[in-house]
Amino acid sequence: MRKTERFPVEHANSLWQIYKTVSFWKVVKNFIIIQLARYTPFLSLKNSLYRIFLRMQVGKQTAFALMVVPDVMFPEKISVGNNSIIGYNTTILAHEYLIKEYRIGNVIIGDNVLIGANTTILPGVTIGDRAVVSAGTLVHKDVAPGTFVGGNPMQVIYTKKEMEKREENNFSE
Repeated sequence: MRKTERFPVEHANSLWQIYKTVSFWKVVKNFIIIQLARYTPFLSLKNSLYRIFLRMQVGKQTAFALMVVPDVMFPEKISVGNNSIIGYNTTILAHEYLIKEYRIGNVIIGDNVLIGANTTILPGVTIGDRAVVSAGTLVHKDVAPGTFVGGNPMQVIYTKKEMEKREENNFSE
């Protein structure tokens, strides 16, 4: 189960009530910063934009590829560790607006994590250190440290122990 906080709404669906949950001007500012960062090829500039203007926690030598989209409403709920790679066109969500409620949850991505291109990460998920997420994966639950996951629905492809054995074999050849 993902770790999200749930907020019930009345009347129209929760997205119609968006600006009761987050400031319009915050969303405008975040949207502009995210669009600038999506297209900049300078990793240090991109990380600075995320840290300063979006209040995201971004570790040293972390690389966000082109077209990555962090959550526009609650980017401050996203934390990425050191030396991680977030692949092209990945979406990291810290919120979800549903018909009768909206949910908000932290997204924690550990150190030395590889996220493949076109991945979607849902709110309330933790991806452990040294995990690998295959391209095109829907990350809908926690990923244990050192594991290799992929698919939709997401499944474990290699456990931490299997990954260590594969790395051992690759280095001995």
